[in-house]
Amino acid sequence: MNNLMANPVPIPTYLLLLSAFLHCVHLSNQLQPSQFNALREIQQFLNYPSLLSIFNTTWDFCNIEPSPLLTVVCYGDNVTQLHITGNDGDFSPLLPQNVSIDVLFSSISSLPNLKVLSLVSVGLWGPLPATIGKLSAMEILDLSSNYINGFIPLELSYLNNLQTLVLDHNKFTGQIPDWISSFNDLAVLSLKNNSLIGSLPSSISSLENLRVLAMADNHLYGEVPNLRNLTNLQVLDLKNNHFGPNFPALNPKVVTFEIRNNSFQSGLPNEELSSYFQLQKLDISINTFIGPFSPSLFALPSIDYIDISGNKLTGKLLHNTSCNAHLVFVNLSSNLLTGDLPECLQQRHIEKRVVSYGGNCLSGEEQDQHPSSFCHGEALAVKVMPQKLQHREDEVMGVVGSSLAGGIAGLTVIVGLGYWVFYRRKRSAAMKGPSTRFITEKLSTVNTVKLLSDARYISETMKMGANLPTYRAFALEELKEATDNFTRSITMAESSLCQIYRGKLADGRAVAIRCLKMRRKHSPTTLTQHIEMIAKLRHKHLVSCIGHCFECCPDDSSVGIIYLVFEYLSNGTLRSSISEGVARQRLNWAQRITGAIGIAKGIQFLHTGMIPGVFSNNLKITDVLLDHNFHVKICSYNLPLVAENGGISSNVRVRGKDEDKDDIHDFGVILLEILVGRPIVSQNDVMVVKDILQVSNKMDDTARRSIVDPTIIKECSAESLKTVMEICLRCLSDDPTDQPSIDDVLWTLQFAAQLQDPW
Repeated sequence: MNNLMANPVPIPTYLLLLSAFLHCVHLSNQLQPSQFNALREIQQFLNYPSLLSIFNTTWDFCNIEPSPLLTVVCYGDNVTQLHITGNDGDFSPLLPQNVSIDVLFSSISSLPNLKVLSLVSVGLWGPLPATIGKLSAMEILDLSSNYINGFIPLELSYLNNLQTLVLDHNKFTGQIPDWISSFNDLAVLSLKNNSLIGSLPSSISSLENLRVLAMADNHLYGEVPNLRNLTNLQVLDLKNNHFGPNFPALNPKVVTFEIRNNSFQSGLPNEELSSYFQLQKLDISINTFIGPFSPSLFALPSIDYIDISGNKLTGKLLHNTSCNAHLVFVNLSSNLLTGDLPECLQQRHIEKRVVSYGGNCLSGEEQDQHPSSFCHGEALAVKVMPQKLQHREDEVMGVVGSSLAGGIAGLTVIVGLGYWVFYRRKRSAAMKGPSTRFITEKLSTVNTVKLLSDARYISETMKMGANLPTYRAFALEELKEATDNFTRSITMAESSLCQIYRGKLADGRAVAIRCLKMRRKHSPTTLTQHIEMIAKLRHKHLVSCIGHCFECCPDDSSVGIIYLVFEYLSNGTLRSSISEGVARQRLNWAQRITGAIGIAKGIQFLHTGMIPGVFSNNLKITDVLLDHNFHVKICSYNLPLVAENGGISSNVRVRGKDEDKDDIHDFGVILLEILVGRPIVSQNDVMVVKDILQVSNKMDDTARRSIVDPTIIKECSAESLKTVMEICLRCLSDDPTDQPSIDDVLWTLQFAAQLQDPW
């Protein structure tokens, strides 16, 4: 033996390999066999993202190099963390319907020491299985950006150690369960962008460790529970719901406070708000807050973002008011403010600060203002509103609870500007109805022609839509017949205040009928001034309204429900033919350029086809529909004179500085999805894909083609592809002055089409 030690024999290579193999086996044996098998089953179930294929080439799962798409963390012989994310956070296609989510969570439940589970954008669909309750060690659960539906299961309450629960961007329905308060250590509760209904459980106020409460983009309503005891709460995000009417009670340590687009109608607790020394973002826009606004909020020590637009706030601003030096965004638009814009908010003082203040009664300012008498008159008028608040709340509560489909918010805005003319039925007929009567009126052809030829308001481009069906008034009986008496089985989409029905008129035309419940009372005489506006919005690349019907309240003859009849487009959204459809059914490169040109022409008409133009339309690819010939039409755009949720404001919105560039940026996002062929669902997605596009565009044609939709790689010419990429990047420029005009965009896309034709 001593001789062997003194003169070691060289070890053959195959023995070294065997030793390494056995070493790997030893490492894998450190992981319990049940957990090893569970990871294998998870890989076989998802097979997505492609990085999971590394499971096929290693025995040592616990030492896989972490990445943004896959991370496995072990402690001893147990898996404690599992993170799997779809490509760049995009929504993946749904898993096949014969694949059960129950099977996946049955495998995951074999990891009893799992503390962190993150399955983001991996295509999960179906109800969340009850087996989730077996993961008793769970501390962080993130299942965002999937298609999980149904109620939040009771078994979730078994996770007593839960600290973070994120279920954003799914399809959960039902109410927020009261047992949510059983999570004593819960710090983050985020249920954004689902279809949840009902009110916030009052028990939430007992979650003393809660730091983030995010419930945005649901159908929640009612009073916000008293949250003053939540001394650790830093983020409250309740925007795009129906909460109200009273201002939420919060602890002054809050940092981000967003209640945009709700049903709040009270006055602001200005003294309380002035004590929010850590507040950085305040967004109370698009509500009906009344009473005085305190300019002292501009000087809060941490504030950098204030948006109070779209309310009825009063008060006199002074030229010498102080502001926080870090304040970068202020929106005071569409209120009843008087006085002078504070010097500290004027653009010449801080270049990067964005300040909007149109639609008030400020003196001597560039952005359009009302005369001071307007604000004083409106301020007096809102004093009678509290007497009607309870009636309005009951009305809203009575209709809340239905699911909201994608894109309905934009369509609801369109609905707010009906083409309305009114005559009363006989008083005896009104008495026979239990609660309402229906009013319709015919429009003469002469008046329609006059509107279409009125040179003060309409350019020649509008006449491109003159071949659309003539606008007319409908009788309620016609609409009932067209929809089989508004049968729910033909409901296309619905929210608390709007339902959309698919119907067929007596002449065989397919239509989409939008039933809008008015949240504010309006007499027919206050609506007639808006007749011309909807008549002018006629263009072959806009979804057009072809008629209307009124339903009025018998007690005061105010308009209670408006039915608007729109042309029906049968081929879905542009996204469904770009990034969600089967590959062989997707639009080819030439069709995509043609579609982009159509969208640009629609935007051009909105900007220049009328006076004033229609800007800041919040355009999304899901708002672009396809007709039977696959021609594009924009179905959601921002109409002047429209308040949120069907209300009618009294002032015409006019173009502000760089307002047209909002639509240019949004169009750039649409072009981005047209190029890469996968959904762009967040601002983070935009930034990531834009960066990749910029790098690729500086390289050769091969690099450019490597990032575009694989279904069009062989179809597009090099010059055509490069031209579209370049105009896309210009549209997405962070500096509005570097963005092209819509005319430049249209010219460039038409040039790209010419480059493609010879190829």
